Amino acid sequence: MGWSLGTNDAANVFGLGVGARAISYRAAVVLTGMFVILGAYLGGARGMATYGALAGHDLATAFCVGLAAGLTVTLMTVRGIPVSATQAAVGAIIGVALVAGRPVEWGVLVRIGTSWVTSPLGSLIIAYTLHRFLSPVLERWLSGLAVYNTVLRWGIVLVGVLGSYALGANSVANVTGVYVGAGLLSVPVAAVIGAASIALGVLTYSRRVMETVGERLVHLGLLPALFAAISQAAILRLFAYVGVPVSTSQAVVGAVLGIGLVRGVQTVNVRQMASIGLGWVLTPVLAGVVGALFWLAVGWALPG
Repeated sequence: MGWSLGTNDAANVFGLGVGARAISYRAAVVLTGMFVILGAYLGGARGMATYGALAGHDLATAFCVGLAAGLTVTLMTVRGIPVSATQAAVGAIIGVALVAGRPVEWGVLVRIGTSWVTSPLGSLIIAYTLHRFLSPVLERWLSGLAVYNTVLRWGIVLVGVLGSYALGANSVANVTGVYVGAGLLSVPVAAVIGAASIALGVLTYSRRVMETVGERLVHLGLLPALFAAISQAAILRLFAYVGVPVSTSQAVVGAVLGIGLVRGVQTVNVRQMASIGLGWVLTPVLAGVVGALFWLAVGWALPG
């Protein structure tokens, strides 16, 4: 699960920078891996507590949840579609809990589900506002300066680093949160294992989804890419602070769409956006069904 999350979600913090040629792919994945580990260890505890409250799990059900969510995200990564690892984890948790007869805290589910709408909408609004009102001013005042592009590139790198930290703090619960709830791992150990597996995915198989985010949705210049990255990082940091794991994929797509709306709808790759939207709908459903099937197989084989 951690590996597949890393392969899919690395695109969400540095994909725009790589697409805008502000940073190389190799440097992007190294920085992402480093700061994902730091963010998970220092800020991942709140999200794990939220997942632990969603549904009760023992070791067998936790295994089914992790396997189902990991396979679902891996499938979407192979297709080059940026999807929500949060949705995969939550879908698997609910699917396994329902089949296993475990209680589900529907109030917690509503809180998480609401974030699936508010996080992309929030990043869209922030990106649209920044690009609509600040871009003309900055382009008029600063575009003639020799250091303008250099400052933008370093700004994108800095925001990418902050986004990588937020990715670790926000998403490590998707990987090992159920094992904390099941009593298998302590929070610090779960953070280290989850972060290391995410970093491994970032370093080994993240290029394809990064190309989708950075090049196939909307063609961005340096300044719009910086605004989109700022918008996404702000949303991730906000939800990590309140302890609700959200989708980095949804946040970055919302930000890119916000930039595209300023330029005109015709600049947005509608076909690619539709494919991503379908992936968002299918991810929790598929993870829930796969998790339920795994539990039926595992539960049947367990003694008692």
